Amino acid sequence: MSKRILITGAAGYIGHQLGNRLAKDFFVIGTDIRGRDDLDFPVQVMDIRDAGLVDLLKREQITHVVHLASILQASKDRERDFDIDVNGTRNVLKACVEAGVQHLTVTSSGAAYGYYADNPSWIDEQDAIRGNREFAYSDHKRQIEELLARYRREHPALTQLIFRPGTVLGNETRNQITNLFEARRVLAIKGSDSPFVFIWDQDVLAAMEMGIRDDRQGIFNMAGDGALSIQDIARRLNKPLLTLSPWILKSALQVAKWLGRPTGPEQINFLRYRPVLSNRRLKEEFGYQLQKTSAETFEFFVEARRLKAES
Repeated sequence: MSKRILITGAAGYIGHQLGNRLAKDFFVIGTDIRGRDDLDFPVQVMDIRDAGLVDLLKREQITHVVHLASILQASKDRERDFDIDVNGTRNVLKACVEAGVQHLTVTSSGAAYGYYADNPSWIDEQDAIRGNREFAYSDHKRQIEELLARYRREHPALTQLIFRPGTVLGNETRNQITNLFEARRVLAIKGSDSPFVFIWDQDVLAAMEMGIRDDRQGIFNMAGDGALSIQDIARRLNKPLLTLSPWILKSALQVAKWLGRPTGPEQINFLRYRPVLSNRRLKEEFGYQLQKTSAETFEFFVEARRLKAES
């Protein structure tokens, strides 16, 4: 039977590119809270919490779902973010089971492992998913992974392919992490050597496409080979390094919280204890050959965005 694919979050950065790739050979339809008419496949305006999702899956005889819709930037409304991320994923899972979908691909995150001082030097997929209650994104990814595990036990006919990316970088990537690189000085925390792992957005897309085409299942970290320390990053940007003590940074985050920003002193661990992802299983078990290392991905991003400071 030919694959018939539905992508949630299809108007987004990864979703629209993946949909265009797959639409060359398969029937593809997308859902998103905003429409787009410039793609090679149709996008229907629909919230992932919509009860009508199951009817759409049945009507279009969907065999494969790619669940990309997610809250990337936490808002001031934690309950709303939870409802979209966790309850939205629950609705997608229920709809898939009821509609008889065969294969589900989900983008989780390395953030699901959590930001802890006792994280392994290189985190493997078998390591604990702990998340952090203080980071909505990390906490919600943990809860989503627990939900997915329950569905694997109770509904094995719905096979799952789960990816846990590190920091994704490409031509147009913009998020909390890239904001750090665009500043005039690169922020470092005294006593913290937690490095960054990067993955090129085109590697993410190619691995996902490979998994969908081949009906792969399992759980795989996504990261390029190697890692870059914050000192390496500052040198590659040709920018000065601003090293702050943890208590000074905590004070600054507290002021930001008082000013109404969705942050706080507890979030210092986001920079202090970054999860460093092993890509061994992605290469050896999944069989994907990465096109760029972490360092090459970062250099590509810096060149594309012209972030390197003049000497």
